[in-house]
Amino acid sequence: MAQKIKLSTIADALKVSTATVSLALRDSPLVADKTRERIKEHARAIGYIYNRRAASLRTSRSGIVGVVVHDIMNPFYAEILRSIESELDRGRQTFLLCNHYDDLEKQRTFIDTLLQLGADGVIMSAAIGTPKEDIALAEENGLPAVLIARSVTGADVPVFRGDDAYGIGLATNHLISLGHSRIAMIGGTDNTSTGRDRYRGYVIAMKKAGMELKSEWRLSGPRTKQSGFEAAQQFLALKDKPTAAVCWNDLVAIGLMNGIARAGMVTGVDISVTGYDDLEEAAIATPALTTVWNGQREVGRRAARALLDRLSGIEVHGGQELIRPELHVRQSTGRPKER
Repeated sequence: MAQKIKLSTIADALKVSTATVSLALRDSPLVADKTRERIKEHARAIGYIYNRRAASLRTSRSGIVGVVVHDIMNPFYAEILRSIESELDRGRQTFLLCNHYDDLEKQRTFIDTLLQLGADGVIMSAAIGTPKEDIALAEENGLPAVLIARSVTGADVPVFRGDDAYGIGLATNHLISLGHSRIAMIGGTDNTSTGRDRYRGYVIAMKKAGMELKSEWRLSGPRTKQSGFEAAQQFLALKDKPTAAVCWNDLVAIGLMNGIARAGMVTGVDISVTGYDDLEEAAIATPALTTVWNGQREVGRRAARALLDRLSGIEVHGGQELIRPELHVRQSTGRPKER
């Protein structure tokens, strides 16, 4: 059996202290960049594998953070994750990712795994139905939590998300300013804080402008391109023939526009459509989508920074920090045209 390589072996070979080797292999900023790379390169060359588990026993830190989202295939979460990853890299943290698909038990299993691994913390866009007790249980067992995109009623932890009610209000008011009065809202669910707040923003804007609200004008449920496309037939068949649609997100809006085109009409001319999130695809859609930027990269950056601050012993208060959305007007909206 080959003899186990020790930190002292590397230290002796490079004429540095064992402590310096240990810090370098943990990517500590306390070690100069050139020295750190020299140590890591030598360790790789002689086949040394850093034992993170043993190190965590010494330092009470694993260097692992969990990230839990609904579905990374949704570009909204992908953009958040990119910012989280960038910020965690600066904090020398490795992250493990879980897609919960709104399966509460899948989320609980992942949190249990993080606790078993001794993870340092977790960033969560919580699954539908997550009780505050689940968040409290993680916190009480030494797993600090930060929430993104969705809040959990009663959970006393930091939350970072866009101001959804305000943002949908921007989109709705834009359509009203163009002369639309029959405006439907498509997508979302009251089972999430995001869905509730976006619908509330739509209702507030319509009522403030003195516009009529009809229950059949809310087509709840769609959250993907496919479901937006499928909703087009129901939307176009509405008895009162709305001239515009506020969509719950960009994916629904792009799917709806495809359905409108399939029916032989032109979005932005025959029917106006707005999206939400301002994904990269929004600007290159045909027509280019009028949408609301929701600050997802800023959400990810601030959430990761807050968690790193907590891990460093800096007090971070619970409660929501809302990023102010911005309306980006493009080609998918215009003045109303009777159908």
